[in-house]
Amino acid sequence: MTRIMLAATAVGATLMLSAGAAAAQTAEGNAPAPKNDYAKPETWLCRPDKAANNYCNVDLSTTIVKADGGETTEAYKADPKAGIDCFYVYPTVSNDPGVISGMTPTAAEINVVKAQFARLGAKCRLYAPMYRQFTLTALRAAQSGHPMPGGRPTTGYDDVVDAWNYYLAHDNHGRGVVLVGHSQGSGVLTQLISKEIDGKPVEKKVVSAILMGTRLPVDNGKDTGLFKDFPLCKSPGQTQCAVAYSSFRDTIPPPANSLFGKAPSDSQFAACVNPAAVGGGKAELHAYLSNGAQIVNSGAQSTWVKGKPNPSTPFVSVPGLLTGECVKKNGFSYLEVHVNAVPGGPRTETIAGDVIQNGQVNAAWGLHLIDANLEMGNIVDLVGAEAKAYLAKTK
Repeated sequence: MTRIMLAATAVGATLMLSAGAAAAQTAEGNAPAPKNDYAKPETWLCRPDKAANNYCNVDLSTTIVKADGGETTEAYKADPKAGIDCFYVYPTVSNDPGVISGMTPTAAEINVVKAQFARLGAKCRLYAPMYRQFTLTALRAAQSGHPMPGGRPTTGYDDVVDAWNYYLAHDNHGRGVVLVGHSQGSGVLTQLISKEIDGKPVEKKVVSAILMGTRLPVDNGKDTGLFKDFPLCKSPGQTQCAVAYSSFRDTIPPPANSLFGKAPSDSQFAACVNPAAVGGGKAELHAYLSNGAQIVNSGAQSTWVKGKPNPSTPFVSVPGLLTGECVKKNGFSYLEVHVNAVPGGPRTETIAGDVIQNGQVNAAWGLHLIDANLEMGNIVDLVGAEAKAYLAKTK
C-alpha cells in the first residue's frame, strides 16, 4: 500500500467546485472580486510568449524502468511550431489561507502544471491561466463541518471565463484548441463548455475536451448528456468530442460513498473514456510518474528497482506495469487500473497514488491524485492524433 501522506495535501486534486457549495451559504451577497487583467504575463502559469517564469518550460526528462530492472533515459522536446493550442485549468492545490486563493503562483501550482500539462507542449502551444480557486484550506474546513466564511464561490469560474475570452480575442487566431482539466479544473471547464461553448460558433475551434477526475453526466444509452455538441470520443481521430474519466484500482473499487464514478441522476452515468483505448477495451497505460513521489515508500521497497538507487530524472515511466479499462460495475462507471505485478521481480510491484488519511486508504477518492500521471503519455498521443485530424479537416 502506498504511504503517500495527505499532509498539506495532496487531496491536491479535488473535484470540489461542488464543495464550494459548502461555502456558498456564507458567501451569498459578497460582491464580485475585482477582475484579473489577463493581458499581464503574471496572470498566466504558461504562455508561448512568456519568457520569465513560464512554468511549462521545465525539465521533463524521464527514466524508463523496464520489468527486468533495466533503465534508459528519455529526453523531452516541445514543439514550438505545433499546429493547435491547449488550454489548461488546474485542480484544487492551493494552500492559501482563505476560501479563495490569491493570484501568486506557489510550489503547488508550479508542480501540478509540470505533472499534468507541460508535456503536452510536444503537441500544442500551452496556455494555463492562474485563477482564484476554492482552496484546500476551505475544502478541509468544509469537510470537517466548519465551513469558512467569505469568498464568492463563482470567483474561480469567472476568472477562467475571463482568461478564455482573453485567449480567444488575443491569442487564438483561428487555431484549434484542446481544453484540459483535472478535478476542480474539470468542473470549471465543464461549466465553461456548457455555458460559453456548446452550441455556439466557438465550438468549432475546440478540438476536444479532456476532463480528468470528474463525473461528466451522460444520458443512459447515449454519448451526450450535459454537453449536446460534444459527444464522448470514440476514436483517436475524432474531434469536437469529450474524454472524461476517474481512476480506481481494480483491487479497491469505488465504495458506495465514492466521490467519483456516478452521475447525479439515475437517468445518467458518469462518462468514462480511456485515453489509452478511446474506442473501449483494456490497454496499457503510458504513465509518467513523479519520481520520488509515486513509488511505494515502505520497509519492503522504496525504490523503483530493488537494490538500485532511484534515478535523478523528475519522472519515471514503467512500461507494461499498468493497464486500464473503462468499466461499469455496481452502479459506477470508472477507469479500472490493474497493476501487472511480477512477484519477486526486480521492478516495483505497485505504485503510490491513493489518498491516505489517518494511515488508511480513503477508497472514496480512488487514484484521484494521479489521474493525469497514469495516462499522460496516452493523452499526449491522443492530442497528437486529434491535432492531425483537426488540421486535415480545416485546411
